[in-house]
Amino acid sequence: MGAETAAEVHPHLAAPRRPGHVRVDFHLHTMWSGDATTTPDELDEAVRASGVDVLCITDHGTVNGALALLGTGQLPCRIVVGQELRTWAGELIGLFLTERLPYGIKPDEAVARIRAQGGLVYVPHPFAPTRHCLREDVLRGLAADGVLDMVEVFNAKTSLRHLNEKARAFAEEFDLPGGAASDAHEPSAVGAAYLEMPDFTDARSFLASARRGAVVGHQYDAPRRWRARIVPSTRAT
Repeated sequence: MGAETAAEVHPHLAAPRRPGHVRVDFHLHTMWSGDATTTPDELDEAVRASGVDVLCITDHGTVNGALALLGTGQLPCRIVVGQELRTWAGELIGLFLTERLPYGIKPDEAVARIRAQGGLVYVPHPFAPTRHCLREDVLRGLAADGVLDMVEVFNAKTSLRHLNEKARAFAEEFDLPGGAASDAHEPSAVGAAYLEMPDFTDARSFLASARRGAVVGHQYDAPRRWRARIVPSTRAT
């Protein structure tokens, strides 16, 4: 974060939490993602600085990082194990997973595999064409079939405001809870956006609480700052 505090970078962090509520980041990445380099130590520092209560760690193509961090208790927050999965029609996220989802499967198979693990089906950055969003006809088909659990209505890395607004309208059209995410690929983005929602105990109560949550955040996609460091090697399996 450099000389700036997290609250200076993300001013909404200075606001008090509502009693009984938690700040949940629905979608972010660590060094286990091929396009992110955030180490566990950097994530620890970023969480302490931001005060986010729950991280949904959704690395591309793997749950290894989320499971490793869940097992060590290293982070000063709760972890929801997730994965951002590339289907042949675009990306979906599974939350509350126990096992990795295979790459390139059909969207309906991805939904079935997520549900078989007791997980939630979450749609990241819908309608953002440069972000591997789920194809709109497929998205609408899954929504009509009633197999989606949540839609990301605010993604901090999405620079065009109307795309987040379109996502919110879609969630309202299909009566789906909306999530909010930093989509952080580097440490300073942690805290950029989250859903402030009543506390929860499991996947079902998470879903119910999200319906009563409020989006907090702003658009943030700062360039990554170079610094000399060693990033441990990982395997996306």
